[in-house]
Amino acid sequence: MSGHSKWSTIKHKKAALDSKRGKSWTKIIREITVAARESGGDINSNAKLRLVVDKAKAANMPQDNITRAIKKGTGELAGGETYEAATYEGYGPHGVAIMIEVLSDNKNRTVSSLRHIFTKMGGAMAENGAVAWMFEHKGVIRASGNLTEDELIENLLDHDIDDISLDDGVFSITCKKQILDLVKKAVESLGLKVEAAQLEWVAKSPIGIDDKNKEESLIKFLESVEELDDVQNVYANIGS
Repeated sequence: MSGHSKWSTIKHKKAALDSKRGKSWTKIIREITVAARESGGDINSNAKLRLVVDKAKAANMPQDNITRAIKKGTGELAGGETYEAATYEGYGPHGVAIMIEVLSDNKNRTVSSLRHIFTKMGGAMAENGAVAWMFEHKGVIRASGNLTEDELIENLLDHDIDDISLDDGVFSITCKKQILDLVKKAVESLGLKVEAAQLEWVAKSPIGIDDKNKEESLIKFLESVEELDDVQNVYANIGS
């Protein structure tokens, strides 16, 4: 099936490294708290929370940390900031379309920090809707194991999969966001190890960057945005 997003591949590898270092815990704790606040602390009835808890476990987060984050979200434990979710759009260096998901307790600070990076590194923030039409909000699962790409496609034929690609031993499986949890369970039932399962902004028509210097400056920009404490995820419409 179709190719993969180069930035998505870089992000996945970086996330795996950050998980080993525990660097991703702070951002995941925010996600857990917000998911529990929105739809309750029962992972059996809250699919979003269940996915984030799985993400926390994959990042080797202790169960005590997970439980505290859930209880803060449900109000069983006092303390902690109230984070609000927001999505920002813009154009990065070389006209690349950017979608940014944040969880922030101070949106003015967040916007100011984002605008500083965009301006400093050759991009520009945009109004809501300016670039969102170039993306679709989909479920994305990344998994590894001993199946071939053809075998995985054959086994998932009944699940209305949008796309499957393989890069460096890791499958990227894209599906409609409503069936993400169902497809994740199907992938696990095939004996594959699910390394990540979440909703992502997937570019409808990824563009190529054929100049190495341009590509390096763009990756540096994306990494700088993602390093901000309030930023949860960054997506770009660049392909392989």
